[in-house]
Amino acid sequence: MNYRIFKVINQFAGNSRILDFIMITISKRARFVFLFVLLFLWYRNCFCKKMTLNVGVTASATYLLSMVIKLFYFKSRPFLNHGVHLLPPVPSKKDSSFPSKHTALAFALAASVFVYHRILGLSLWVISILVGLSRIWMGQHYPSDIIGSAILGNVTSFVVNLTEQLWTPFVTSIFRSYTHLRSSFRQL
Repeated sequence: MNYRIFKVINQFAGNSRILDFIMITISKRARFVFLFVLLFLWYRNCFCKKMTLNVGVTASATYLLSMVIKLFYFKSRPFLNHGVHLLPPVPSKKDSSFPSKHTALAFALAASVFVYHRILGLSLWVISILVGLSRIWMGQHYPSDIIGSAILGNVTSFVVNLTEQLWTPFVTSIFRSYTHLRSSFRQL
């Protein structure tokens, strides 16, 4: 079933230069949309700074979890097992197909923003779905990898949000130290 769904989506790769370009662009550049949104929110007000810090902790935790999972679990990528329509960039390493870091991070960021700002969070979830779809389209991941990565990102966001009282003092002290250090260098 997983491979059949993969084939249904991946069969369109290479048939339309415009759609291929869109999918490659989404896969490679969606992170800049998320970054722009976070920078915009950071400079809005103190409430948005709190949200941005939450998103940063969620992204860090999701990235670390993805790396740990890849250390202990290996699932070969579709292009290693099957003849697929593979679009560039091809991963230089033949690392595990699960989890998709692109997808996990996109969903983690979207879920973190959703907690504070529903409309913006939903918009970012739509972009996250497109990121996941683009990874299948390009021949990089199976649908189960994308679904599992979306769950990983959402659950990580939920846990980070639940444990906010535990990590907030630590992150706040790091932020204050950075601000103090930056102002010291400006005075020199």
